[in-house]
Amino acid sequence: MKHILAALFGIIFMSYAFVSIGQTDQKIIQFSGIVVGEDSTSGVPGVHIFVPKGGRGTTSNPYGYFSMPVLENDSLIISAVGYEKMHLIIPEGGSDNYTVIIELLPDTTYLPEVEIYPFPTEELLKEAILAMEVPYQYQYKNMQQSLDQAMLNKMYRNLPMNAGNNYNYYVNQQMLTYNARFQTTSVPLLNPFAWGEFIKSLKRNKNKKK
Repeated sequence: MKHILAALFGIIFMSYAFVSIGQTDQKIIQFSGIVVGEDSTSGVPGVHIFVPKGGRGTTSNPYGYFSMPVLENDSLIISAVGYEKMHLIIPEGGSDNYTVIIELLPDTTYLPEVEIYPFPTEELLKEAILAMEVPYQYQYKNMQQSLDQAMLNKMYRNLPMNAGNNYNYYVNQQMLTYNARFQTTSVPLLNPFAWGEFIKSLKRNKNKKK
C-alpha cells in the first residue's frame, strides 16, 4: 500500500513539474498601449484589461494608458462601462514589447419612451383641464392690474438702469480695466471725469423724482 501511494505522489509531482516547465517556455511580453474612445482624440480611463486564463490584469490610467506583462497567445478581454467588450490575442514570435492603440466602440442602449401624466390616462387629464372653472372676474382683475399704465410707469421709473445703460457701464469698466492693467489704480476722488459722472447721476436722480 505504501509503495502504491508513493508511486501516485511521484506521478503527480512529475506531472506538475512538466506543466510548470511547459508554462515557463512561453515568452513573457510587456504589453502596453492606449485605449481611446470613438473620437480617437482622448483616452478612456478605468478600462479593464484582463487575462481570464491567467487570472491577472490591469486598468488604464486617467489618460487611457496601461502596461502589464503577458504571455504569448494569451487571450485578453478589454471592457469598460458604456463600451462594447473587445477580445485580443497576443501574437507569438514577436519582440519583447507589444504596443497597441485600442479603440472602443460605445455600447448604446435606447430605452423606450416613457410619458408621465398626473392622471392614469391622457383622456382623464384633458377632461380635468376642460372641467376647470376659473372666474372671469378674477382673470379680468389680474389683467387690469398687470396692464395698468400708472403701475407700468412706476415700475419703469424705479428701474436702476436699462439695457443700454448696462451695456455702456460694462464697456466703460472693461476699458478702465484694460487701460489700468500696467499701472497703479487711480483714486476716483482726484479724477475730474469721475466727478462729472457723479454730478450727472445726481441730476438724473433729481429729474426722476419730479
